[in-house]
Amino acid sequence: MKPGVRLLLVGINPGLRSAAVGHHFAGHSNRFWKLLAESKLVPVPLSYREDHRLPEFGIGLTNIIGKPSRGIDSLTTAEYRTGRKRLLAKVKRFKPRMVALLGITIYRVLFHDEAGRPLRRIRPGLSTQTLGGVPIFVLPNPSGRNAHASYAKAPSKSPTGIRTRACDRLQWVHTSRCRWGWA
Repeated sequence: MKPGVRLLLVGINPGLRSAAVGHHFAGHSNRFWKLLAESKLVPVPLSYREDHRLPEFGIGLTNIIGKPSRGIDSLTTAEYRTGRKRLLAKVKRFKPRMVALLGITIYRVLFHDEAGRPLRRIRPGLSTQTLGGVPIFVLPNPSGRNAHASYAKAPSKSPTGIRTRACDRLQWVHTSRCRWGWA
């Protein structure tokens, strides 16, 4: 990641395959790279082997926890707390214009209600919360383990749905045409 990144994408932690090959979102069932290409946030399709190219497009990529695992069940509250501190330090250091959390789980870890409980009703999209003064955008986790999340269809209540609203929100981050694939 380089200073001046416009958009910081934050995953939970590396999967075992990602750790083995040394690249982000390298799992066979992970939809991250396909969805990134469809979003038009990058001008060319990339694969996990090209994750080093993201800074060319003003995008940074990190995880809240660095420890690889098969799933999130083995991650501890202490690891999430430490990860939150590290993430906040990265946001302050790199000063992105927006932070996109790749998973509602991350949002629940970072933000709580007045009583200190994790927030229950979280919807993908622009959040009212900020991290270090930076706007937060919440996206479903692109992992194949998150198969219940639909990425193919926009909501029927409008012809453009969440994809266009997401692009409108991210337009000031990236000026390219945008078709946000995470709906």
